[in-house]
Formats: sequence, C-alpha cells, structure tokens
Amino acid sequence: MKYKAIIFDMDGTIIDTEHIWEHATREAIARHSAIPLTVEVEKELRYKITGLNNAKACQLLIDMFNLEVPLECLMKEKTAIAHDLYEQQVRYMEGFVAFHAKLSARTIKTAVATNAMHDTVHITDKKLNLKQFFGEHVYSISDVANIGKPSPMVYLHAAEKIGIAPEECIAIEDSAHGIQAAIHAGMFCIGFNRAGKKEQVEKSHIIVNGFHEIDLEELVD
Repeated sequence: MKYKAIIFDMDGTIIDTEHIWEHATREAIARHSAIPLTVEVEKELRYKITGLNNAKACQLLIDMFNLEVPLECLMKEKTAIAHDLYEQQVRYMEGFVAFHAKLSARTIKTAVATNAMHDTVHITDKKLNLKQFFGEHVYSISDVANIGKPSPMVYLHAAEKIGIAPEECIAIEDSAHGIQAAIHAGMFCIGFNRAGKKEQVEKSHIIVNGFHEIDLEELVD
C-alpha cells in the first residue's frame, strides 16, 4: 500500500528533548523525595514514563515515590524546569530537515500529533519554527480535551485536519504509548529508535534507527 501522509510525534522524534524531560523528572523527584534514584528504579521509571502526557507522568511519579505534593503543582514545577531548558537546548533531530524536504518534494502531507501541551508546542515553535514544516498542522492533546496517548485521539484529530483517512497515514513514534495510539488509530507505525531503546518501539510495524533508514520509495512513491 502507498501512503498519502506522515504524522510525526514531536518529542524524541522530530525534536531532541529526551534529555530535557529526563532532567526535569529527576529534578522534580529530588525536590520532593529524599530517596535516591537507583539504576534499576530509574530504568523502570524511564520505561513507564516515556511517551506519557505530563499529567499521567506526574501522577506516576507521585505513586512511585509517594510524593506529598498536589498533582497540579508537580506538573507546573516539572514543566517549568523543562521549558527553561527548551530555551537553551531544544533542537531538531538529526536528519529530520532533510527527510521532510523529501516529503515536500513528493507532495506528501505532514502533521504533528504530540502528547505535549499547547504551551510546550508554543515554546518549541518559537524556538525552531515548526510552522515552516507543518504550517498550522501541529496538534497537541490540548486540541483533544487533554486526552493523551495511548488514546488514538490526537492521531485521529490530525488525520481529520489534513483530510487523509487514518489507514492511509504513516505515524512515526519513539514510545510504546505513542505506538499503541497510532496503531489503534489504524495507522502504519514506524518505530523511531534513535534513542536506542528497542523495548519502546518493538510493537511498531517496522523499526528504524534514523530518518535515513525510511524507504520512501517503498512507502509513498
């Protein structure tokens, strides 16, 4: 089957921010818990938290570490830590700009479907100008009543907005939660294993280690 659109996840897929959110998570835990993170616990946490929206991620921290802090407060703290680093460190993932140029040359429609909130998308756009690649087709969970992945809602919303049936779309994802969302939306899902965490992408239809490994001739030409 030849596909007509590619819908990208944002963090960890088109922008290199995993280190930012991992730092924000560690800092948020340290502010409210005296228990040090062991290697084993951090590995378990990373697997569970990758791809979750901020609300679910912060609730996970509260439950795992018995943090005595209101969910809303923890969400604001963690987001503030991350956003400060976005201003200094956020960048496009290696190979994305050239890959998108190939899509544009083929007139393949594109969009973003992210678990990030509107504020995070706004900061990213301000820093990197997402609109130069996607126009207005950058959709976050703020567009779907904050219903985040693994729900397929944000992917279905993006497909509707670009006017392409979900089964004619490819999703590119780096997390287990995101892959579940894309597959439940009926999309062909490419697992983006740039971070080298194969356990996160093992349920995708195919796995790549970078944009250069995606065969557009096979998928869209």
